[in-house]
Amino acid sequence: MRVLYVTFPWRTHFQPAVPLCWALQTAGHEVRVASGPELTDVITGSGLTAVPVGSGVPFLQKLAQMSSPLAQQAMANLKHQDDMLYDFAENREEKLTWDRLPWLTMFLTEIQKIMNDSMIEDLVGYCRWWKPDLVLWNYLSYAGSVAATVVGAAQARMPTELDLDARFRRNFLRVRAQQPPGDRQDALADWLGGWVEKYGAAFSEEMVTGHFTVDHMLGSMRLEQAVPVVPMRYVSYNGPAVVPDWLRADPKRRRVLATFGVSQQQGATYQALSIQQLQDMVDALADLDIELVVTLSRKLQQELKQVPDNTRLVEFVALSVITSSCSAVIHNGSTPSFMEAIVHLVPQLMVGRVCPDIEERGPLLEKAGAGLWIPQAEMTGSRLRDDVVRLLDEPGFRDGAGRLRQEWSSQPAPSQVVRDLEQMTERYRSR
Repeated sequence: MRVLYVTFPWRTHFQPAVPLCWALQTAGHEVRVASGPELTDVITGSGLTAVPVGSGVPFLQKLAQMSSPLAQQAMANLKHQDDMLYDFAENREEKLTWDRLPWLTMFLTEIQKIMNDSMIEDLVGYCRWWKPDLVLWNYLSYAGSVAATVVGAAQARMPTELDLDARFRRNFLRVRAQQPPGDRQDALADWLGGWVEKYGAAFSEEMVTGHFTVDHMLGSMRLEQAVPVVPMRYVSYNGPAVVPDWLRADPKRRRVLATFGVSQQQGATYQALSIQQLQDMVDALADLDIELVVTLSRKLQQELKQVPDNTRLVEFVALSVITSSCSAVIHNGSTPSFMEAIVHLVPQLMVGRVCPDIEERGPLLEKAGAGLWIPQAEMTGSRLRDDVVRLLDEPGFRDGAGRLRQEWSSQPAPSQVVRDLEQMTERYRSR
């Protein structure tokens, strides 16, 4: 069969899908990856075939210039804007009010437009010609849903974190159904419906949910779904990797990795920790008998005022290369860091607030006994130091990581999921 994976142009939203794309290709299926042109080299660097679609304007530049009247109207009505991108994670009934949900949906839809609109026409044109049987789409990449709907392909969402978006949508629809018929606005349905109507199709809720979900989150942490779920084991892919000289022997002291992913490379708006917090971190850990490895861009390295003797600064090292040598990992809650620590039985500490699900996944991690998390408001150097010492000295955290690893290993590998995808495609494809 022909399989198309669709993602907006963001490297860390593409990489988790690579092992499944490899598995499908190895099983004899034709696989293509469609995204914005800025991701083409990343896609081809993974050994997969890229289909560049849409504008070449970088995604972050588009996001920074978001100024549509609808977005401005939504922000004005939401009033409390500091947590706007995290409000959809709310599951408390008293927070799920109709005076806020439509505006939040409108604001999030305006962001989706920036992620997807420029790709849709090219993508639909390509799919009408190539005729994919299955479209897999990153959960933020609704261009894939539009194209699949137009050509009658089976389609599946692929979340990268806890699937808060799907839960928010269910809450939204439930509260919306309680409103008078004249007050049931739905910006997401209007946007998606407008696109498919252009090509002679009609909106259905399957455009939001997919026919099914492919989810690599641990089963004990997976949120309820309204559609069938194909569970899959997380498999590492961090892009091209090199083993540096200093990683070719066991560390002389316990190694602690502090890594905050691309969030630290995209400017102050997207950083998990400020420069001052990074400085506080290395200062607070300076007296410990450890080797602290901190991944930071060259620019941010130069902004640190001092680097303790026990700290090694590197621009990049693949998680799959370094994590097994670590005694603890500090990270921003990204799924690769989170899962890599579990795979290698390493206790972990989650900090910052880049990942919208961290305030749910953090407590779940602690409940499992596999690590700790520091809420944004409680982040200090001394708190971080105390938690790192606990992770290093208390054996229960490694035991907890071991229990999560058993759960991880019990989920089917990507190669074992291929047959499920074949059956699902046969079931849902309408072309």
